[in-house]
Amino acid sequence: MPLIKLPCLALAFALPFMALVAPFAQAASYGQELQGFRYPYPVQLFELESQGQTLKMGYMDVAPTGVANGRTAVLMHGKNFCGATWEDSIKALSASGYRVVVPDQIGFCTSTKPEHYQYSFQQLSANTHALLASLDVTKATVIGHSTGGMLGTRYALLYPEQTEQLVLVNPIGLEDWKALGVPWRSVDQWYERELKLSAEGTRQYEQSTYYAGHWKPEYDRWVDMLAGLNSGPGHKVVAWNSALIYDMIFTQPVFYELPNLKVPTLLMIGDADTTAIGSDIASPQVKARIGHYDVLGKQAAKLIPGARLIEFPGKGHAPQMEDPAGFNKILVEALSRG
Repeated sequence: MPLIKLPCLALAFALPFMALVAPFAQAASYGQELQGFRYPYPVQLFELESQGQTLKMGYMDVAPTGVANGRTAVLMHGKNFCGATWEDSIKALSASGYRVVVPDQIGFCTSTKPEHYQYSFQQLSANTHALLASLDVTKATVIGHSTGGMLGTRYALLYPEQTEQLVLVNPIGLEDWKALGVPWRSVDQWYERELKLSAEGTRQYEQSTYYAGHWKPEYDRWVDMLAGLNSGPGHKVVAWNSALIYDMIFTQPVFYELPNLKVPTLLMIGDADTTAIGSDIASPQVKARIGHYDVLGKQAAKLIPGARLIEFPGKGHAPQMEDPAGFNKILVEALSRG
């Protein structure tokens, strides 16, 4: 597999969650691989063959700025949180001596959006494993946020020998929504919904769900990134990949396999988070019993052998973005303790 290294021309990130409404008056428009959006570090491209096609994964590979500790941290983004949204954590980990590798998964952000692809967490794990092998990374601390937490869990289950530690930051999938009564959506229904994504709708959803009702001006950049990707020339293929990915998330729970994890695991949970796939179409009774991270974090810590739990009271779905300094200080200290 050839490794292609190119400076990023335009970057940012990924796909929609739950947002409609009219777009901002002067919303940005980015290319299908986020051309036009600025990433905090140079983006390189890893070329791989998968499912009969040649695909490219964008990634950042950041060297230690502090005294190198010989360890590598791999940061896995969520569905609406690409590699760029890890900016503050990259700086903190690099300053602490880590090499930091931050891939954008296929279908997201700076990576290829295939017209046809069978998404699975196993496939995305294999893609990531191939990328790390090309970079001579044989063992890593895997840190996954949101959907990246589901992916990180699957990666650790598939490659326990290559996973030094697993950190799950407000991972989704700590419950099985379909088993709890959330209605199924077809890929076509997801696609129709994703075609309607807008900046204002995204902002409203993220404020209420991700940030516990609060908003900071710096969050607007990530709304711009998501809405700009969706409104650009790749509008339809971006929405289609988003639909396929939602189907993957909803139909491929890792919840039941949490007890099978065999690597040191740390849960970092903003306890005010209410994220739950499909809550927008669930009945009031079902909606009332899903997405309670103040309960889910504690339950997961009991299910995962030897897991540690750190809670962030009053924080939402992205504590690493709500309080970067506080979160990253705790993260670095926790990793140093193993």
